Amino acid sequence: MDMLMIMLIALGLSMDAFAVSIAHGISTKRLPAVNALKMAISFGLFQAVMPALGWLAGLSWRGFISGVDHWAAFGLLSLIGCKMIYESVYAKPSIREPNSLSISALLILSIATSIDALAVGLSFAFLEVLIITPIMVIGTVTFLLSYAGVCFGNRLGRAFKNRIEIIGGLVLISIGVKILLEHLV
Repeated sequence: MDMLMIMLIALGLSMDAFAVSIAHGISTKRLPAVNALKMAISFGLFQAVMPALGWLAGLSWRGFISGVDHWAAFGLLSLIGCKMIYESVYAKPSIREPNSLSISALLILSIATSIDALAVGLSFAFLEVLIITPIMVIGTVTFLLSYAGVCFGNRLGRAFKNRIEIIGGLVLISIGVKILLEHLV
């Protein structure tokens, strides 16, 4: 597999993480660099590990994973999106902590945005592709786009204030629906 193909795969896989990063940046009032870095590292790491796991699992697991990956991604992203919308409408500003990025939320988002990478890893095994270069490229591209997405989303959020968090939640739900529809159609 040539480097151009690996780069295109990396860009395609990182788009969900990029969109989620923008949504997080939108919902963050003050952006500590550590939050952008935590999200970028987590997304990049999961996007690199999942194809490796898929590659290791090989063809024997393909039927099971492809049967539930879209439902899991849809459910997780919709749950986080609904929570963002609920908090933007009902939470009191003094109680709300929009800058927090809990480990559990980060883990859920990382898994939800990297499930497709697991299936890509399965296809790498089927095509007998050596996995080291693709996972390094996928992880690096996802890291860079996620970091940029958080920063870009934060600028949007400051420009549009509190209402933009609703849009961020809708973006997450839309990504979940898109993943679900792609697999059902």
